[in-house]
Amino acid sequence: MQKINSMRAGLVLLMLMSAFSSTAQKNPFITEIYTADPSAHVWNDGRLYVYASHDIAPPKGCDLMDQYHVFSTDDMINWKDHGEILRASQVPWGRKDGGFMWAPDCVFRKGTYYLYFPHPSGDEWNKTWKIGVATSNSPASGFQVQGYLPDLEPMIDPCVFIDEDGLAYFYYGGGGVCKGGKLMDNMMEIDGTMQPMEGLVDFHEATWVHKKDGVYYLSYSDNNDKDGKHNQLRYATSDSPLGPWTYKGIYMEPTDSYTNHGSIVEYKGQWYAFYHNSALSHHDWLRSICVDKLFYNEDGTIRKVVQTTGK
Repeated sequence: MQKINSMRAGLVLLMLMSAFSSTAQKNPFITEIYTADPSAHVWNDGRLYVYASHDIAPPKGCDLMDQYHVFSTDDMINWKDHGEILRASQVPWGRKDGGFMWAPDCVFRKGTYYLYFPHPSGDEWNKTWKIGVATSNSPASGFQVQGYLPDLEPMIDPCVFIDEDGLAYFYYGGGGVCKGGKLMDNMMEIDGTMQPMEGLVDFHEATWVHKKDGVYYLSYSDNNDKDGKHNQLRYATSDSPLGPWTYKGIYMEPTDSYTNHGSIVEYKGQWYAFYHNSALSHHDWLRSICVDKLFYNEDGTIRKVVQTTGK
């Protein structure tokens, strides 16, 4: 009888393992094209959407990035590719040779989806960055470029955070500079002036802001370059959306890519960390987006994210 019970327990375990392996999240979770810089959001339809940049093969550094795609899921396992939503040739004020469609972000406010994206307006691309704005009444199609945020310094990596009171905040940066400010109600202009985000340690780029239990979290990639490993993902906290910030530490170690760019979101009661690596291509500039569970300690600090393959 004991032997039979043992066999039954083993069979149940095998069945559970089989069920888990057939439904476990695999990383990278998008394998049909190369993607990077995942901006993850949960919209009112109950699905989680990821807005990603696109690395084009053969790569030319990050110069050829173009053609933003959107992916969505309702179970964190099966992903739908909604296709391309915008490319450089659709940006009227953009550089004539295109490319340089770097990390985007998207927000939903008062019935409209706003896609924010960095793109140069001239051949001197690093001196002519603008933050473009495209809008749609759908989360994954129909985006039309409306213009760009005026009077900003030429920087990249836009992030927009809408607080519980409905006020919208804009962040961007790069090259060690991170700035933030309040957006006007039209979501197309800065209300007042942009200000430095104080208190960050070793900021490089990739600003992301989220809120949990009344605390604001600003996460970002750093300048790590040691033993062949590069960007770590760090974070700081504040009781205000514009800081000052208190540095808290590193929440993700380097991937196998020269870069990393993350977002943090809660979905169906679980927090997730999105990021990218080069696991499919083994090339720094042909990247693939990934996701893993993220956990908080009781004091609100973030535990180190465990990068998985799901295989």
